[in-house]
Amino acid sequence: MANRTATSVKKTGGGTHAKVPHNPGGRKKYLPAWQDMALQNGFTAVADAGAELFYPDSPKAYHELEEEGKLKLRTYSYGLVADNVEDPKAEIARVTAEFAELSGEYFHIVGVKAFLDGVTEAHTAWQNQDYADQPGYHGVERFNDHDKMVQLIAAADAKGLSVHVHSEGGGATQFMLGCIEDAEKITGDLDQRNVLVHLHFVTDEDIRHMAATGSIPAVPPLWTAEIPGFYDIEVSYVGKELAEESYPIKSFFDAGACAVFHSDCPVSPSFSIKDSIYIAETRMTPKRLGIETFPHNVKEAVTREQSLQAMTVNVARQWHQEHRMASIEFGKLANMTVFDCDFLHDDTEKVSEANLIATIVDGGEVFKA
Repeated sequence: MANRTATSVKKTGGGTHAKVPHNPGGRKKYLPAWQDMALQNGFTAVADAGAELFYPDSPKAYHELEEEGKLKLRTYSYGLVADNVEDPKAEIARVTAEFAELSGEYFHIVGVKAFLDGVTEAHTAWQNQDYADQPGYHGVERFNDHDKMVQLIAAADAKGLSVHVHSEGGGATQFMLGCIEDAEKITGDLDQRNVLVHLHFVTDEDIRHMAATGSIPAVPPLWTAEIPGFYDIEVSYVGKELAEESYPIKSFFDAGACAVFHSDCPVSPSFSIKDSIYIAETRMTPKRLGIETFPHNVKEAVTREQSLQAMTVNVARQWHQEHRMASIEFGKLANMTVFDCDFLHDDTEKVSEANLIATIVDGGEVFKA
């Protein structure tokens, strides 16, 4: 299983390209190509955090494909909401109606998606402090209306939905956790499973707060290595002390939070089970990729058991699907992936070279090497 951001991925000569046809019929041809790519990489289910992000009618295309029996990959989707949406309750009502119309077994709407900020490399992430190279400026606050976010979270919870937010900077994360805490006071539900994704910069207090509110940290192991040049730019933007502490993972596990991995594909082209495990353990990229990197913030490295947990049982919990997937138990879906490598015990370098043998969905082979 995996977390991703959008649907526009195509496999071409081993690469990925974010280029989608401009009509529902075209996307109905294109989405199966994305599905094949995911299955060929060993994923049996994914999260699409913003199926409407590029094209509003993508959910309809998913639904029609399922009606035609063409979906094998399960996709758990979050409907996009506008920044500081004018009427949060009405927006949840819209998504709920869409859920009733379009959700099925293989395309299933589980919540809504909002953007709190942008990204650090563009000076648009909402930081806790000013940018080191731009005094008096701390980034872009996209969805920053506390009361409206609280209303959105509470209204979503009333319908059995969760809220998934893009939260890159520490300011955005602190804002969202305060909103979640206030929404939980209204609903009394301490198990909403709202998701904060990216979490480039996070304070120790916010990590503990995330665990206490039952929130889901979606972290990017594929982004954690120190890349010469890029890291130097980051240091110039936020300062060396903050840059050295970026992209925590282990701290979330230590605090008892239900951490999950994400790839952000296709916005970021990386999409790999074996690389996620390798980089989460080493905090640098595999040699076979030919990219010069250095270990970064190594104290935040996690074990392989934790990596597998973050890509299976924790993800299922995020989707409220832990009762039917992500572990091999009687009565659960027979979805699994077979590699020629023991991810728990083989040498680290062998993990990075692992080959996929087969992907199995609902007890049947959907890909065989």
